Amino acid sequence: MPFSKLGLAPAVLEGVKAMGYAAPTPIQLRAIPLIVAGRDVIGSAQTGTGKTAAFALPILSKLGAHSAEKSPRALILEPTRELAAQVETSFRDYARFVNLKITVIFGGVGYGRQNDSLRTGTDIIVATPGRLLDHLEQGTVKLDKVEFLVLDEADRMLDMGFLPDVRRIVERCPRARHTALFSATIPPQIETLINWAMRNPETIEIGARRSPAETVKHVIYPVADSQKIDLLLKLLDSVKYESVIVFCRTKHGADRVAQLLKRNNHAVCVLHSNRTQREREQALRGFRDGRFEVLVATDIAARGLDIADVSHVINYDVPQHPEDYIHRIGRTGRAEATGDAFTIMTAEDGSHVFAIERFISQKIPRVKLENFDYKYTALFEENKPGRPAGFPGRARAVRVHGGYHFGPARRRR
Repeated sequence: MPFSKLGLAPAVLEGVKAMGYAAPTPIQLRAIPLIVAGRDVIGSAQTGTGKTAAFALPILSKLGAHSAEKSPRALILEPTRELAAQVETSFRDYARFVNLKITVIFGGVGYGRQNDSLRTGTDIIVATPGRLLDHLEQGTVKLDKVEFLVLDEADRMLDMGFLPDVRRIVERCPRARHTALFSATIPPQIETLINWAMRNPETIEIGARRSPAETVKHVIYPVADSQKIDLLLKLLDSVKYESVIVFCRTKHGADRVAQLLKRNNHAVCVLHSNRTQREREQALRGFRDGRFEVLVATDIAARGLDIADVSHVINYDVPQHPEDYIHRIGRTGRAEATGDAFTIMTAEDGSHVFAIERFISQKIPRVKLENFDYKYTALFEENKPGRPAGFPGRARAVRVHGGYHFGPARRRR
């Protein structure tokens, strides 16, 4: 079923089209009509299944193209500033053809810009609980006009101890509102919150694939941080590929990597949220048509976009959340095709890599690239207290796929 059949406003559908979304994901297909119809919704699904669009698109449609209120009519609570910023960016992308104001509120930054935005009025607030409570106590924001409340990543908010703050915030919202809650798991504390905050909610459960496609070969290339870009260039020179997506953690990092690749005669395009719509469309079209061999992108390209026939994915930066790893490398090996996924790992990435391995219940092989002049890194040594985690036991090199696989050394008898 296309997005046009889900009850979304025409201006919002234009935003969906501009983003390049081909078809709704399962969570979007089931949640959007319910939220449009005014039902409270519980979405049980992993991060990366399209949850943001599942609540953002119907909320934008219901709020209308223009606002007559200065107080927010929609509130989305997120557990971390990174998620809040990401969700706010998604809202802005979807809302490019509607005249609605969106404000993001989180800690770790000054209050000035947030106060200015709240003073002039806003339609949608994306916030972390702690900083939003600060604004409520200072009287810089009121929630008495909120029509739509979204509690996103509720289990992560529980883990971070935010549920008491969430309750205090919900108490400031009108009782006559529409509430949506999204969570990968529904522990008892979340059940209690649901019973208190929601009215006859409809539950949607979407199973998430917790392992990469079997047609994808994936390996990790440990390296000193100062040699990351050199290793990336050597990988691209050493591997026979048709098309490559290089994932970076930040927009600035993606721009920097793309410039370095261009200087080394690679046909490169860039995709992240700071690119204009025209630049995004040109990048995607050129990548699909083969004019660009490498797409350097942030996680905006990891999900939702219609990009097929990608032979290789390279994680230049290790994703900070295991679910993002699944979605990044899921851009290759699609429709039963084979693909390769490489991850460049530095010492500080150890905890994120092991979190990924626990999540997918697999040990990802560590490989040392042939004919690359490695500098010293503690990743190649036996794990000792105080040293970054790299390999289980003392590393020994084994030749694998044109490189060397690092595994634990055998014990002497």
